[in-house]
Amino acid sequence: MKILVLPGDGIGPEITAATLAVLDRANARFKLGLEWQGMDIGLVTLRKEGSTLPERVMDAARKAPGIILGPVDHLQYPPRAQGGINPSGELRVKLDLFANIRPAKSRMGVGLTGKPVDLVIFRECTEGFYADRNMFMGRGEFMPTEDMAIAVRKVTARQCNRISRVAFDWARKRRKKVTAVHKANVLHISDGLFLREVRKVASEYPEVELDEKIVDAMAALLVRDPSQFDCIVTGNMFGDILSDEASEISGSLGLAGSTMAGDEACCAQAQHGSAPDIQGQDKANPTSLILSAAMLLEWLAARHRRPEFEQAAKAMEAAIDASLKDPATRTADLGGKLGTQAFGKHVASLVG
Repeated sequence: MKILVLPGDGIGPEITAATLAVLDRANARFKLGLEWQGMDIGLVTLRKEGSTLPERVMDAARKAPGIILGPVDHLQYPPRAQGGINPSGELRVKLDLFANIRPAKSRMGVGLTGKPVDLVIFRECTEGFYADRNMFMGRGEFMPTEDMAIAVRKVTARQCNRISRVAFDWARKRRKKVTAVHKANVLHISDGLFLREVRKVASEYPEVELDEKIVDAMAALLVRDPSQFDCIVTGNMFGDILSDEASEISGSLGLAGSTMAGDEACCAQAQHGSAPDIQGQDKANPTSLILSAAMLLEWLAARHRRPEFEQAAKAMEAAIDASLKDPATRTADLGGKLGTQAFGKHVASLVG
């Protein structure tokens, strides 16, 4: 089984190398039979080929059962007509990776609020206000005049139903509670449609409790007591914001894994950005991408009925927890002394 590896921009190549060191150990220890196919994207291919996501890379992505995507610096990309394609958004739309799954878990004791955090946010990530992916042709925002900008929000019953079903499937295996986050008190039609589909799916899972929260209240409740939440399902923009908040509350954005999953493929992606300010300095914390890669293995285990993949994923997560428990084996951002590659090698040594 060949996994496509796209290192990305900024610190992407560094944290990808550290992640592959851990995956190499898991691959050998659990006899997974994985191979890596590395391809450049982002600013590198923009300079060389005139596109941040060449079609040959998309062709490889369509064939790959799994993808590891490093962070990208798409704010520095030119307009799409000049080759500036956001790889993350493009992969989500073209491969139907509709479910952005983002766990937030305290990994060094309690979170920043003084209370433990162990929740998962399920974000529909192909629609909403995101103008680079919510239209069949063109973009979902435009300017009728030089002083007026209009953005279109796309919400479909199908995608609301699909992301809800993923959340309820996870909740059934966890603490059996789903919180639907919305703004239906103002967005009566679009978020009303979202809630309709969530409630429809909930009726098929009588053992799972459904809770509903308005998004601004939810932002406050996460700070007050994140321990009351289990699985949170929401739309694209709300999920983007709340997942970053939840990750920071749990300890750091750099300690949270993330996948973009569909029915046929899955992509592991770090929750954080490309951090060009520390690029090439061996300072970046690769934990997020390592945990994302572990989540990819879990998805592959379920998709292909390969229990050894799940065993490898659990071993990788346990190795991360063991490394973070000891201040001496943390990266500098967490008060430790290890660089990016040394941390990756240390985590790898603990796998299995």
